Amino acid sequence: MKCTKNYRLKWTERARKILESLNLEEKIRLMSGEIGLKEMMDGLKQGVENHYNHVPYPAGGIKDKNLPPMLFCDGPRGVVCSTGKSTCFPVTMLRGATFDTNLEKRIGRAIGKEVRAYNGNLFAGVCINLPYSPGWGRSQETYGEESFHLGKMGSALVHGVQDENVIACIKHFAFNSMEISRFKVSVDCDKRTEREVFLPHFKDCIDAGAGSVMSSYNLYKGTHCGHHDYLLNKVLKDEWGFDGFVMSDFIWGVKDTVEAANGGQDMEMCCTEYFGDKLVKAVQDGLVPEEKINKSVLRIIRTLLAFSEADIKEYKDSVIGCKEHTDLALEAAEKGITLLQNKDNVLPLNRDKVIRIAVLGKLAKKEVIGDHGSSQVRPKYIVTPLQGISNLSPKAEVTFYNGEDLQHSKDLARQADAVIFVVGYDHDDEGEFVSESSSDAYTTTIGGDRTHSLGLHQDEIDLIKAAGPENKNSVAVLIGGNMIMITEWKDYVSSIIMAYYAGMEGGTAIARILFGDVNPSGKLPFVLPYKENDLPQVNWDTTQQFYDYYHGYTKLEKEGVEPLLPYGFGLSYTKYEMNDAIFATEDEKVVAKCTITNTGDMDGTEVVQMYIGFKNSKVNRPVKLLRGFERVELKAGERKEVSISCPIKKLSWFNPESESWELEKMNYEMYIGTSSNNKDLLQGKITLG
Repeated sequence: MKCTKNYRLKWTERARKILESLNLEEKIRLMSGEIGLKEMMDGLKQGVENHYNHVPYPAGGIKDKNLPPMLFCDGPRGVVCSTGKSTCFPVTMLRGATFDTNLEKRIGRAIGKEVRAYNGNLFAGVCINLPYSPGWGRSQETYGEESFHLGKMGSALVHGVQDENVIACIKHFAFNSMEISRFKVSVDCDKRTEREVFLPHFKDCIDAGAGSVMSSYNLYKGTHCGHHDYLLNKVLKDEWGFDGFVMSDFIWGVKDTVEAANGGQDMEMCCTEYFGDKLVKAVQDGLVPEEKINKSVLRIIRTLLAFSEADIKEYKDSVIGCKEHTDLALEAAEKGITLLQNKDNVLPLNRDKVIRIAVLGKLAKKEVIGDHGSSQVRPKYIVTPLQGISNLSPKAEVTFYNGEDLQHSKDLARQADAVIFVVGYDHDDEGEFVSESSSDAYTTTIGGDRTHSLGLHQDEIDLIKAAGPENKNSVAVLIGGNMIMITEWKDYVSSIIMAYYAGMEGGTAIARILFGDVNPSGKLPFVLPYKENDLPQVNWDTTQQFYDYYHGYTKLEKEGVEPLLPYGFGLSYTKYEMNDAIFATEDEKVVAKCTITNTGDMDGTEVVQMYIGFKNSKVNRPVKLLRGFERVELKAGERKEVSISCPIKKLSWFNPESESWELEKMNYEMYIGTSSNNKDLLQGKITLG
């Protein structure tokens, strides 16, 4: 039984009766995490077996009231609990590149089943923060730079997880897109940027029925987001009608008992430092009204009842890391890996002709699946790129070299039938960051933000420049969580593949694409510029950061700057042709239709995208915005009709003077095609009003 937002309302009266039977201490216990700070820190220091979240973290629960505790499991690559068992899916950024909401819902269901098998009931892996800059070290945990896309993909994950009656927790609310400064930075922006850029995807996931929200460490306009009356009470609960509960980000997400409780924080996680006895005293002293406590506790009880009693199905341990789920991880990797360049159709490699393969770059041999922070999943195996290539080319002579000696690398490349560079990042380069000053007991993660460059390491650039020209069959495979600059070296290789962090079956997926067993269909969920300074500039170590209205592809397009590769771009081993575009309004929706034909000789999948243009707007608006997408599978020579729609209200802008959304009466440009570049789009217009 699906536990949706509307369906949960039926538990309100039962929750109220339980609430009325509780004393103040019992109520506040439901609002307080039950893992001790020392216990958690000791576990972090002890490493593999007692790693972070190795068991679900509890909060609340009252046995004699038949009220279960909330049992927290982190993500989003899979379930963090346990060692050597969970399915490790590709990072969220790769899954964003699939533009496949159905796939993301299936991944959500698989994750939900594994959470249940661990005896958990909440999955805190729906990360939908928008990266203002791709240098954000944790942006691998989100779907891309585009708010509409974030909302669609995040909502799909919410639906999938909650289909298994696991509470989906969306995070981090809000404006969280820096690591090094995440505990101290106060983010600021104007009202339109807040409402049109950084909050809509959160509302989409709330409207999809998400049962929980995690607040963020950072401050917004000078107030900690975990205490933020405007964000938590006025926007999330009052305006959006959120009926679930808010939990704090861990350990440092609450800084003040009274301010947090009055500001809308329902649950302190995972350790109790400011709630518990301190909150009891604050209520007794009249600093926090007990009615505030009652409202928070009602939310917690109602949500726990709804999800615990919606379904009594049992989930056996054997579901964790089962073949169905690892196959799904492989499918996701194959659908998200993105072909960026393919000169002279070097790819796919021909197994009959490519007998000697040189694989260069230290990452080829490393088990690189992403960050080693709170999102780290520990699967039973990981297929490296080198293993994948070797496994899928058993008759070939595969030679690996880390690339340290450039002359030796050149010799290997020259002697091979094909050379494959595996380059990019690992957890030392980007990821969740906790400085030693934040806690002398916390296991410090190396990652953080990309403070120096958005490109490859200099030794990798030197390697590609030296050895790439030695072999016309040269391929660079990029490993990383967000955009990687390629301008400096792209002409030294024939083909480039963006592989992101592709999960436990990543090496297999990379190899299957290299050899043509899979036709690549991923699309960039971010823009790739010629120059780094075409993107917003961020001071990564700061206490103040302003977010502008424009970032990513909207910034480049507004400023008339041509990108190297546009948002939504991705090549295929076949060709597609689009014709017969029709644009219209139907039933309070804008609709774009066209026919698409696979004109090549290989089956494939194209991601058809719809954009809306605002050239005639009387206010400052983007040139155009993504407002729909659909994956279309086509056999060689096959033709299909495609129809993409979007609610008209999604074309509105937020008027800061009236504090309301307004729809302009004007002509709107409409586009349908295969990327945000006008060259890849069919264009028309509609009139509203």
